[in-house]
Amino acid sequence: MANLQLIGLGMATLDILVRGRGSGLFAAGAALEELVLDGGGMACNAMVSAQKLGAAAGFVGTFGGDRLGQLKLQLLRESGVDTSRIVQLEAPDDQVVLVHIHGNDGERSFYPVAIDLRQSLDPDDLDRAYLTRAGYLLIDGAHEEAALLAAQWMHAASKQVMLDANATHGPPSAGMRRLVAASDFLICSTGFCQALTGLEDLPAAAQGALSSGPRVVVQTHGAGGCDTFTLTQSFHTPAFTVQALDTTGAGDVFHGAYLAALLEGWDLKTAAEFASAAAALKCLKMGRTGYPTRTEVLELMRQSGRPLPSSWD
Repeated sequence: MANLQLIGLGMATLDILVRGRGSGLFAAGAALEELVLDGGGMACNAMVSAQKLGAAAGFVGTFGGDRLGQLKLQLLRESGVDTSRIVQLEAPDDQVVLVHIHGNDGERSFYPVAIDLRQSLDPDDLDRAYLTRAGYLLIDGAHEEAALLAAQWMHAASKQVMLDANATHGPPSAGMRRLVAASDFLICSTGFCQALTGLEDLPAAAQGALSSGPRVVVQTHGAGGCDTFTLTQSFHTPAFTVQALDTTGAGDVFHGAYLAALLEGWDLKTAAEFASAAAALKCLKMGRTGYPTRTEVLELMRQSGRPLPSSWD
């Protein structure tokens, strides 16, 4: 693919999505409301989302040498994302996750395959010319050394880097802090800026995060919307109200849609609105089947009375 605009480097999983009500889902004889086998992973999902929104996207990561790894790769290829630089490992795939989707609100519980030591992408397997062909690189904290090198190459080529970060694993590691410093856009989940800086007040924590490297910080809060910060402005974007069926991957879709908006040349407020609408639409369906098209996102923005880009079709 010669005209790549976006490349994601990071996690790619095989997700086994099961939806059911109550904590007794896995009790003997319990019936499932729905079961879906699909691809997942933060950077990988974002590229699938961006591709469906009209961007030309590629993905760099790993897949295992077993049938699960082959299935994961097949699902990614079916999305249209370029996989020419994904690396096959000899070992069984180590990124397989069972996701229990709670039938009452679409929230999830994750059960990853227990792996004592995940095999990271070797920086020597990176293709510098391939990566710097794109205008934006998205990293998600996986494959830290390879991600850091790729970010450095992007900046040397005057390209930009977005980091997807979350606070679910406690305080950021030294490696994650290096990735924050190497990013231009930090889009993170609730609590990450506070965990990064040790400051409880979000505006103060966001300014602290900005001082460490990024020029734009967006902290997302699910149904609570998102907050955007730069050195000169800050604003809140409310979430779009939907009846959620499955929230799995909504944050990843937000990242992919935000990048797609940047490719359009839209301002930060429009990018946040567009990404929020895309994330909301994703929640209406199970797995990647819920990833919306550009037309669907813009139509939801129009119907909701939200500000639209100056020109759209």
